[in-house]
Amino acid sequence: MTLQIYNTTKRVFSEQMLEKAILLVVKHEGCTVESIVAVYCGNKMIQRINREFLQHDYPTDTITFRYNKGNDIDGEFYISLDVVKENAARFTTDFQQELLRVTFHSALHLIGYDDQSPDDRKLIEEKEALYLDMFSVETS
Repeated sequence: MTLQIYNTTKRVFSEQMLEKAILLVVKHEGCTVESIVAVYCGNKMIQRINREFLQHDYPTDTITFRYNKGNDIDGEFYISLDVVKENAARFTTDFQQELLRVTFHSALHLIGYDDQSPDDRKLIEEKEALYLDMFSVETS
């Protein structure tokens, strides 16, 4: 099992907190970690990845790549801390809450949840809320 977290920015956050958040989702969804790489970056990097792999020329909050099927998760995700900061202001929440939400969202994508249809979006948002509640109880 390997779970690696990289911060390519100057923003300071708790990597241990994010590791716990990712593992909470993976374990609660009945999966295990084969290899997960979580990269927390800025808009420049995520826009380049978005353009190169998804042909979208704009920054986004997260991009997720899954490399296998089944319950052993092998994949990586990228989260733009710039977009997280913008969204925290837009949704009047604090940066850490939004960072946790997007981290849960990314872990759910790795497991196989999608957000393309309204029903899928509703389900993944419900899961995000569940994990935010669970995480706040666990860390209290």
